[in-house]
Amino acid sequence: MEIGLVDLLRAAWLAATLPILVASIPSSHLNSFRELVLGFAKRGKIMQSSSNKLSVPQNWFCHFYALAVVWTTFLLLATWFYAHNMAPLVSEPFQYSSIATYLTGASSIFSSHKSRSSALKHRYRVWQSVFLLLLMEVQALRRLYETIYTFKYSPSARMHIFGYLAGLFFYAAAPLSLCCTFAPEVFQFAMNHVAEFIVKGKNQMFQIPNSEFDWWEFVGPLMKLRWNSWIGMAIFFWGWIHQRRCHAILGSLRENSEQADEYVIPHGDWFDYVSSPHYLAEIVIYAGLVVASGGTDLTIWLLFGFVVANLAFAAAETHRWYLRKFDNYPRDRFAIIPIVY
Repeated sequence: MEIGLVDLLRAAWLAATLPILVASIPSSHLNSFRELVLGFAKRGKIMQSSSNKLSVPQNWFCHFYALAVVWTTFLLLATWFYAHNMAPLVSEPFQYSSIATYLTGASSIFSSHKSRSSALKHRYRVWQSVFLLLLMEVQALRRLYETIYTFKYSPSARMHIFGYLAGLFFYAAAPLSLCCTFAPEVFQFAMNHVAEFIVKGKNQMFQIPNSEFDWWEFVGPLMKLRWNSWIGMAIFFWGWIHQRRCHAILGSLRENSEQADEYVIPHGDWFDYVSSPHYLAEIVIYAGLVVASGGTDLTIWLLFGFVVANLAFAAAETHRWYLRKFDNYPRDRFAIIPIVY
C-alpha cells in the first residue's frame, strides 16, 4: 500500500502528540517519563542551568519563524498560482452540450451534474487552502517581527536542542498540513512550469498580454468562500490580536537591560486571567484555522490537537514555576484556560 503525504503528516502529528498526552496523565508511575518530556520542552526561565549541555540560545526562536515565512510564502504562491490556472471559481454557462445530454436521458444529466459538483468542490477546497495559507503567512510574519524587535531574550536564556528541532519540524509541517491534500499536484504543476521556463525561456513564458493585468482574477475567488471561512478568520484575528498584546507585555518587562535576568509578574490583557495567555491565544488562532477549513480535514484537526496538547502541557509547567517563584503570585489565575464557577 502506497503511503502518501497526507498519511505521513497525520502519522507525524499523532506521534508528536501521543507522548505529551501520556506525560499529562496524573500518575506517579509516569513521573520519570513526564520529567523526560518536560526536560525536552523546557526553555528560558524554567530551564535549569544544569540542563544546558544539550541546549541552544533561546533567541534561535527566530529560526522557526524565518523558516515559517519562507516555506509558507512558497506554498502560498505555488498553491495560489495553481488555483488561478487549474481551479477557477467561475460560474459555468449552460452549454448546448447540456441540452443534448438532457435529450439523451435523465441518467446522463445526473452523472454530469455529479461530476460538475465534484469538480466544483475540488476547486473550492483548493481556494480554501490558499485562504488558510494567507492566514498562516500573517501569523508567521508577525512572529518573526516579534522575535527580532519585541522580545529581549536574556543572553543566558537557553532551550533544549530537542525543543529546537521540534520547533523546526512544527513550522515546516504546519503550513504543509493546511494544503497537503493538493500539495503533490501543486508541486507537479510548479515543476512543469519550471521545466517549461527552462526550455522556452522567460521571454516566451512571460509575454505581456494586450489587456491589463487583472488582480481580481487572483483575489475574486477568495470572496466566494463560504461563511465558515470568514468566521474562522474572525476567530483567528481575535487570538492574533490578543497574542500580539500579550507578547508586547512580555517584551516590555525586559526593556531595562540592567534587569535582563530578573522576572516580573506580568499584568494586563489576558494575563489577568491565566498565566500563559500567549499560549491560549495561540490555541484560539489554530482553532480559527480549523473553523476556516470547514472542520472536515483530519490533518488540520491533528495539527490543532498537537497545538492544544503541547501548549497546555507547557502552560501548566509555567504556572507551577510562577507559583514557586513568587509568593505574591495571583492565586485566581489559571494555567491556560480560565474556569468560571
